[in-house]
Amino acid sequence: MRLARMISAVDLHACGEPGRVITGGVLDVPGATMFAKMKYFEQHADHLRRLMLFEPRGYPAMCCNVILPPTCPEAHAGFVIMEPVEYPPMSGTNTICVATALLETGMVPMQEPVTDLVLEAPAGLIRVRADCANGKVTQVTFRNVPAFAVHLDQPVEVPQIGTVRVDVAWGGMFYVIADAAPLGLRLTPDEGRDIVRVGEMIKAAARTQLPVRHPGNPEIADITIAQLSGPPADSRNHRRNAVVVSTGVLDWDRPSTWTGVLDRSPCGTGTCAKMATLHARGLLGLDEPFRHEGVLGTVFTGRLIEETAVGPYRAVVPEISGRAWITGLASYVVDAEDPFPAGYKVGDIWG
Repeated sequence: MRLARMISAVDLHACGEPGRVITGGVLDVPGATMFAKMKYFEQHADHLRRLMLFEPRGYPAMCCNVILPPTCPEAHAGFVIMEPVEYPPMSGTNTICVATALLETGMVPMQEPVTDLVLEAPAGLIRVRADCANGKVTQVTFRNVPAFAVHLDQPVEVPQIGTVRVDVAWGGMFYVIADAAPLGLRLTPDEGRDIVRVGEMIKAAARTQLPVRHPGNPEIADITIAQLSGPPADSRNHRRNAVVVSTGVLDWDRPSTWTGVLDRSPCGTGTCAKMATLHARGLLGLDEPFRHEGVLGTVFTGRLIEETAVGPYRAVVPEISGRAWITGLASYVVDAEDPFPAGYKVGDIWG
């Protein structure tokens, strides 16, 4: 065998959502900030995302992270997040996976019972507190970038569905959030196909009818992810959510080309966006725990730490707690004669 490339990675899941963390085989890239490094990957080195997330080395529900040297002196490490169709500025599940991988592999020294570290995401600095015992990370709590609501209870016209009232909020990505009950959905795993179809349709309509742009970074624009919200299955929790991640967008202007999958976790940035809308409505105060369950019944616990402002928007600083588990340690290789060095998509699962 003659190898053209070898990449070392740790595979994990955060409350059900798979997150791959590249720990070796990828060199640093140009960029004065982690956001600039993310844009470099997007514009000049996108083959890495396709290699690690497309078949045969990846699959639609997978996310991938690249550990890089930080650009900020106070950060312990930087990371760039890759998803099947985009490079999100921030992701909660991926932050939890990255922190767990760094500590449990010894890339960052673990201190028991608590290790404090700072990670640099494209969205900004993320302060992390990891509870540790017997060489394991038992919980990760991170303070996210400020979250804010942009639109509340706005009608959008969705083809084949009709008028749907939605919220739009930033939690590290721009989310469109709709209630599941009027759409006839209970947000259970067996409804996955219908949740994805409805979520992608609502996102397509909202993306066109409710344009958004981050006031602190004009390069971050448009709704790229959808969340359906409903009552919890477990009375100990406050809400249940189903987040739809796009896996195939051939053309952002043609929604018929969009396909997606469910986030298997309660979704960290989605929880932040939901908490921002609840706070804007006066339904969630500071320092109140918010237990958010996903479609598998796993839970992230959120909390709003303080109020702030982002441009013209009233914002809140959210904190999220969750856990990840390592599922594998692997070296992913590209044989010099492999006909698919950048992977492939097939329409039966990718659309």
